[in-house]
Amino acid sequence: MSEHQLNASARKDEGKGASRRLRHAGRVPAILYGGKHDPRSLSLNHEKLITLIEDEKFYSTIIGLKVGEEVQPAIVKDLQMHPARNQVLHLDLQRVVETEKIRIRLPIHFKGEAASPGVKTQGGIVSHRIADIEVLCLPKDLPEEISLDLSQMKLNESKYISDIALPAGVVATAVLHKKDQVVVSIHSPRAEEPDTPAAEAAAAAATAAPAAAGDAKKEEPAKKDQAVGKKGGSLPLSGLVDLD
Repeated sequence: MSEHQLNASARKDEGKGASRRLRHAGRVPAILYGGKHDPRSLSLNHEKLITLIEDEKFYSTIIGLKVGEEVQPAIVKDLQMHPARNQVLHLDLQRVVETEKIRIRLPIHFKGEAASPGVKTQGGIVSHRIADIEVLCLPKDLPEEISLDLSQMKLNESKYISDIALPAGVVATAVLHKKDQVVVSIHSPRAEEPDTPAAEAAAAAATAAPAAAGDAKKEEPAKKDQAVGKKGGSLPLSGLVDLD
């Protein structure tokens, strides 16, 4: 049932201070809940955990959580990472019971992408909208992986969550709740943008034209005033003489 085994130790101290001390000691605070049992506080070896989280199957398979001599099947429900360092801050795990359905997110493996008519002969581009989906099933029905075949997709076509072939006993929660979504689509490449120099020159010309027109309008009244001065005897301000 389990591909990964994770050794854990029970812990009694709780709170921010206790969690901080655990992290300084190279341990990760964790909690195990579900299965009609009380939550259980645990601690994990950080060095071992940091290697496991690199594998996508760590999040999509059932883990054998070993506490002392007891091995409890569990799934990862939440993982908190430090915002700046490669450090796991906290891990939430849920007990797995054979007779109870579990909700778990599974990554989608896309196949036949390059061979699809939309890409190979029609020059389309594949756009992935969703990378994983949540499924609901009994532990025994949990698939090793799910895949979506794109080999027959044409230009301007889309595949939805409901198009993913799931084994018997497994259902996508989005479909169950009537919230089907586009997973992947093939569309035409966008039109090429104009060269930057040409675009900048066009923008500069468009900006300069209104400014030039405005300057021309400002010059017209001045020319009219000068014309009146010549005909009617009025002088411009620069031609006035102080008679005192």
